[in-house]
Amino acid sequence: MQEIEIQEIEKKKEASTYFKKVIERLKKDKLAMVSLFFLILIFLFVIVGPIVYRIDPNQIKLNEVLQPPSRLHPLGTDENGRDELARLMYGGRISLLISFAVTFITGLIGAFIGIFAAYKKGFVDLTLMRINEIMMTIPEFPILVVAAKIRIVPSSILKLIIILVIFGWVGIARIVRGEALSVVEEQYVEAAKAIGASDMRIIFKHILPNTFHILIVWSTLRLGGVILSEASLSFFGLGVQPPTASWGNMLINAQTYIWNAQWLVFIPGFMIFITVLLFNFVGDGLRNAMDPKFFR
Repeated sequence: MQEIEIQEIEKKKEASTYFKKVIERLKKDKLAMVSLFFLILIFLFVIVGPIVYRIDPNQIKLNEVLQPPSRLHPLGTDENGRDELARLMYGGRISLLISFAVTFITGLIGAFIGIFAAYKKGFVDLTLMRINEIMMTIPEFPILVVAAKIRIVPSSILKLIIILVIFGWVGIARIVRGEALSVVEEQYVEAAKAIGASDMRIIFKHILPNTFHILIVWSTLRLGGVILSEASLSFFGLGVQPPTASWGNMLINAQTYIWNAQWLVFIPGFMIFITVLLFNFVGDGLRNAMDPKFFR
């Protein structure tokens, strides 16, 4: 028992040193830090913005249809006279909510499946990985389109989250399994088994924390991908349904007015582009900072 506690203390010290080095290296990555700064600004824009800019994003004003940016409407109005800036803020909330929810749930499911497969090995590992491979061979987007047509739940946001989770766990499950295979061979895991610790305790206390670095990098890169997926489904009318705004449906609804109201296309399109790009830059920075070869 004391030996396990000593090993855990040593492991925590190693982890603490490791993450200190990661933070130090990340601070030296100017592109990642600048990207992180602008991401924080975007979060403040969509979270704090509506508190300051108190305009109803769904208020229809037919006498103010398709107005260009002005003092009264800084980003103009849409085809129903709704304030574009207000809709951009609230739409950003929805897009980021979906992105974080899908990433969190898929990461949780994928990590558990990957760790459980690596821990149990044998038949369980073989079965879970065969299911994983079958899921990877299925063409994802056509299935998502069909699933989106089915009325699973009344809320289009919740339905979209469920649909994107269906296939989202597959990749991270295999990645985490690869890392967990080496962790389960560690002495402290074997010692925990020897004293009769339950499988769930070993998985959540000893193995999962040692795969966090992979989950963090994957999550950062995945966040941008979910935003693009939501926009893609919106193109087929399967994303967040009006009048609720999201960056995806704002962009798709504006395509009709690309020649006479360009701001309706440019503004949500730019927000999608820059947010995805920033997530990718931060993800690349984290991946480089967490790569062990940089600590030699």
